[in-house]
Amino acid sequence: MMHALLVDDDKATANVLAEVLAGKGFTTAMAHSLQQAQERMAEQRPDVVLLNIQLPDGNDGTDGMHLLRHIIENGASEIIITTSHPSVETLARGSHMGSQMGAGAIDCLMNPVDINHLKAILSRVQHPPATKNTLDAPPIHLRHGNYFGRLLGTSTVMQKVYVQIERVAPTSATVFITGESGTGKELVAHTLHVLSNQRAHPFIAVNCGAISPQLIESELFGHEKGSFTGAVREHKGYFERANGGTLFLDEITEMPPELQVKLLRVLESHTFMRVGSGREMDIDVRVIAATNRIPEEAVADGKLREDLLYRLQVFPLPLPPLRQREQDVALLANAYLDELNRAGCSAKAFAADALVLLQNYHWPGNVRELRNAIHRAYILADDQIDAKSFALQPEKSDQTPGPFLQVRVGSTVAEMERRLILATLEQCQGAKEKAADMLGVSLKTLYNRLREYDSESDFMPVNASGCTAEERDRASNN
Repeated sequence: MMHALLVDDDKATANVLAEVLAGKGFTTAMAHSLQQAQERMAEQRPDVVLLNIQLPDGNDGTDGMHLLRHIIENGASEIIITTSHPSVETLARGSHMGSQMGAGAIDCLMNPVDINHLKAILSRVQHPPATKNTLDAPPIHLRHGNYFGRLLGTSTVMQKVYVQIERVAPTSATVFITGESGTGKELVAHTLHVLSNQRAHPFIAVNCGAISPQLIESELFGHEKGSFTGAVREHKGYFERANGGTLFLDEITEMPPELQVKLLRVLESHTFMRVGSGREMDIDVRVIAATNRIPEEAVADGKLREDLLYRLQVFPLPLPPLRQREQDVALLANAYLDELNRAGCSAKAFAADALVLLQNYHWPGNVRELRNAIHRAYILADDQIDAKSFALQPEKSDQTPGPFLQVRVGSTVAEMERRLILATLEQCQGAKEKAADMLGVSLKTLYNRLREYDSESDFMPVNASGCTAEERDRASNN
C-alpha cells in the first residue's frame, strides 16, 4: 500500500484531504508544521507528499521551499504543492529545484483543492503510464547558441516567445497557441512539454482536422468493446494514452462543436468516459491547444465555443509570422541547408543573391514554406544555390496608387477610421490579413473594429473613392 504525507496547518482541510487519500488506498501521516513534517519523514518515507507551502513556522514560503528540498533529498516520488497564493514563480522555483535534484513530478494545486484533479494525480502515481517519453530527463534550460530547444531564432519577437515558454512550462496551466500555418506551433507545444513536470510521460499530438468527425470522439476518449458497429475490441483514446503527460490538440477549431462541450467538461472535471461506458475515469493530462485562426473570429463563425475559448486561453501564446522575423531567415535557411548537406554528404552553399531573395520574400507559408523552398533549391542546384534556384519572386510595392478616400472637413476621427477600414477591406476584396497589413494593425484589431461596425449597422457599400451610397445621395441633393 502506498504512503502519503499530508503537510497543512489547516486541520479541517487536512482531514478532508486525508479522506480522499484513504479513499484512493493510501496510508496517511499528517503534519501541521515544518518541524512535524520532518519528524514524519524520518518515521516513514512517503510515496507522495501534499505540501502547503505557507506554514505557521515558515517565512513567506521560504522555509516551505527548504522543506521541499528536504522532501526531495529523502526521495519522495511525487510532490503536490498546495497554496492559497499560486504564482508561476513559486512553481517554477519548485520545478527547477526538483529537476536539478532528480525528483519526480511536482504539481501545484490552488486552495481549496480541486478534489477531482487531486484524484487524477493520485491515480497517475498509483498507475504510471507504461510508455515513457524518450526525453526522461532533459535539461531544464534549453538555450544553446541560437537555439531554444528545437526552436531557432534570435529575433526580438522570438526571444519574447522563449521567455513566455519558460514562464508557463513548469505550471499546469492550459496553453492556447495561436499563429499562422507553418509558424511552428507543434514545436512550441513539444518544447513546453520538455520543460514541464510531465516530461517523463508521453507527449501526444493530435490534428483535430485530420480525424473524421464520426471517429474523433472515440479517438480522443476511447471506446468499449461492442459500443458501436465495428468496435470489436476495447480501445484507449488519446487522453488515456497521454495520462500523466501532455496532449496537444492542433487545429482545435476543426473539432465538432458537440465534442467541444465534452472537452470542456474534461478540462474542468479531470474525468472522462469512454464511448459506450457509464464509468468515469480520472485523468491527469495537460492540454495544449492551437489554431491558425483568430480565436475571436472562430467564435463568431461558430467554429469554437466561447466557453471553451475562455477555458483554453488560461495562457495565450501567439507566434509571430516569419515576415516579422527577418533577421531569423538566414539562420533558418542555413540550418536547413546544413541538415540537407549532412543527409546527402554534400557541401552546397548559398550565393549572396539567394540570401537577399529569401530575406525579401513575404513567406505566406512561414517557416514550413521556407524549409520546402530550400529543399527544392537544394535538389536543383549544383555546388552553389543562387537566386535562380528558387521559384520565388521578391515582394514589390504597387507602382500604381490605389483609389483615394475623400474626407469631409469636420468628420469625426472615429468616422474617418471606419471609412478607411471599410474602403481598404473592399480594395483587398475582403482579405482581412492583407487589409490589416496595409493599415498597419493586427488582425485582431481589425476584426474587433469590424465587429463594432457590424453591431452598429449593416456594412454600407463603399465605392472606389471611399464614399458611401448614402453620402453620394446626400451630396447630390445639396
